[in-house]
Amino acid sequence: MAHDATVKGGTLFPIGVKKNLRAQEIAIQNRLLSVYLVDSGGAFLPLQADLFPDRSHGGRVFYNEAIMSAMKIPQVAVVCGSCTAGAAYCPTMTEETVIVDKIGTMFLGGPPLVKAATGEDITPEELGGARLHTKVSGCLDHFASSEKEAYECVRNIISTLNFELPPEETTEYDDPLYSADELLGLAPRSYSYTLPIKLILSRLIDGSRFQEFKAEYGTTLVTGFAHVEGHLVGIVANDGELTHDASLKGSHFVQLCSQRSVPILFLQNTAPHTADPTSLSQAEDHTNKLKAQASMMAAVACAAVPKITLVVGGCYGNESYAMCGRSFDPNFLFLWPNARVALVDSGHFSTFSEAGDGCSRGESELKQLKEKLAEESSAFYSSARLWDDGIILPQHSRKVLSQCLNIVKQQKYQTAPLQQYPVIRM
Repeated sequence: MAHDATVKGGTLFPIGVKKNLRAQEIAIQNRLLSVYLVDSGGAFLPLQADLFPDRSHGGRVFYNEAIMSAMKIPQVAVVCGSCTAGAAYCPTMTEETVIVDKIGTMFLGGPPLVKAATGEDITPEELGGARLHTKVSGCLDHFASSEKEAYECVRNIISTLNFELPPEETTEYDDPLYSADELLGLAPRSYSYTLPIKLILSRLIDGSRFQEFKAEYGTTLVTGFAHVEGHLVGIVANDGELTHDASLKGSHFVQLCSQRSVPILFLQNTAPHTADPTSLSQAEDHTNKLKAQASMMAAVACAAVPKITLVVGGCYGNESYAMCGRSFDPNFLFLWPNARVALVDSGHFSTFSEAGDGCSRGESELKQLKEKLAEESSAFYSSARLWDDGIILPQHSRKVLSQCLNIVKQQKYQTAPLQQYPVIRM
């Protein structure tokens, strides 16, 4: 996690805090070593009400640092610029720290604040420089004369962590039979239908081999086992509307994966909602479908295995929940650039007309609502608000999925009992 001091002096905005917390969440969930490159003016004060007082605001970063330390998840920091106010807590709560001479400084209030408060003139180096904090205060552990030396020091620290790494595996695997570049031509541009999902799967999985589960039942959901660069995964992929039968099939398969400790890959390509039921029999079918979807949601929520979600097309309404959307805590969630994430599809709004002036006014409001929903449904709108972990190009999907599977696989090598206290340096 690195601050960018070229943007507002590296100060944290609400979205920056959210990004920092998401990175820590990934580190905690997957027991990943964390390195902080700190160069920040702390919180952006004009927006303090949006990033200071609540439980999911800036203070949660420091809370997480303590919890991660107690979980024996190593954390190392490099003070490679000015660390003011809240930014000073970040390195002092990690287990080992390095500061770069003549560049790194750390204090709650800088020289201008000291001058305003006491009238004293003092340099940043005198107030909180590298020599002061490594020789006098003891707040920081290692003195580095350059950034190059600081990063070499970080590598040396990591070599002493006694952090068990997964054994290097030379698993051989087959490439898909079809080129990943062809995924660019398969990404849907219209969201009124779902494309045949097996065309996508055949370009993602090893040897394009797919061991399908319940192939003839609930055919609008495709389930089965495959390998991605040697990693065994269970795949749950939309191939149409999530019907009653498809939902029961999905629930069954997700529970199988959980029982066998197999990670699950969800490919979201949900169909927009169909028209509301207009007869008693249609209402009964709709009710049964919702009950089955609730069953699948429960299975997905309680499945004790890593879950990775990739949105390749539309992602609408309650079907996105059953397919492990953000609310259901997937380990990772990525979108293709063409993806749409919304409660309803703007193209499926019913049109209406009224007599008189109300007609034009109603149509105008409906048009504005459709435009608003279309904008807020885009993948870029979603990623800009950290509702996912990023937009990836379709042809990079296999590589990204493999990297995610590597990350979640190493969890089992880092299990350690929770100790009573984090490392307390002062």
